[in-house]
Amino acid sequence: MQINGEERGTHEEPSKDSLLDWYARDPYAREGLKVPKYIDSSFRSSTTNEVYFFLLDKFVRVYYTPGQERQTDDKFLTDLSWIGYSFPSFRYNLFGAYGIDCAFDTEGNEAYIFYSEMCAYIDYANDKILSGLITIEEMFPVLKDTVFEDGIDSAFRSSRGKEVYLFERNKYCCMDYGSKQLVGPIRNITDGFPVLKGTIFEDGIDASFASHKENQVYLFKGENYAVMNFIPGSTDDTLVDGVKPIIDGWSCFKGILPLENLEAEYSSDE
Repeated sequence: MQINGEERGTHEEPSKDSLLDWYARDPYAREGLKVPKYIDSSFRSSTTNEVYFFLLDKFVRVYYTPGQERQTDDKFLTDLSWIGYSFPSFRYNLFGAYGIDCAFDTEGNEAYIFYSEMCAYIDYANDKILSGLITIEEMFPVLKDTVFEDGIDSAFRSSRGKEVYLFERNKYCCMDYGSKQLVGPIRNITDGFPVLKGTIFEDGIDASFASHKENQVYLFKGENYAVMNFIPGSTDDTLVDGVKPIIDGWSCFKGILPLENLEAEYSSDE
């Protein structure tokens, strides 16, 4: 199969032994979850005004209104439930076991998803793994020996070509996922986005997604989020209404976050 002009191999799911090995090496799996969990990752859907959110090993698709300071019409379009229910191809791999801690959309119904140093390229509408599971450095050799080699906290699409912004701890870079080359050097977040200096995002971003409104992005960290207007190649970015609690701006998550208190599936049925 060819994707973006490259030959991709067929997907092979890891064995149960390999999954057990991952569990054995993961501190959260060994010791149990001890901190409140909010949004781990997100990406913009190809369907207008829809976004995919991933929280631990759970997933939900949400309708939202781009550009609003506070979401008043947001609603769950699917149940908040185990990723494997909506994506059977994830049931016996790392994404089904752990979830997705970074993602970004590309063309059509396709997206890159990440967990730790592993990643895959998927068709999310048709539940197909198009490439992977492989390491980040295998998928994107330009990231080898960088801060992004062992994991990426968050990412969002630029409005320019096939560029995407990647974030890990207090660092970020812009990468062309088509050519798989960096666009400029790896820098501190506050060097490229000065508007984030003095905010919770200057040291890292948990999740993000490019809005359906051009040159706008949603940023999430812990219990808070912000909307930022950005201009590719410029530092003239602005925050829309500052940083505020997720549940104040996204009414559909009230009573849901933090996720550690959720013991049963939350249904979208009223």
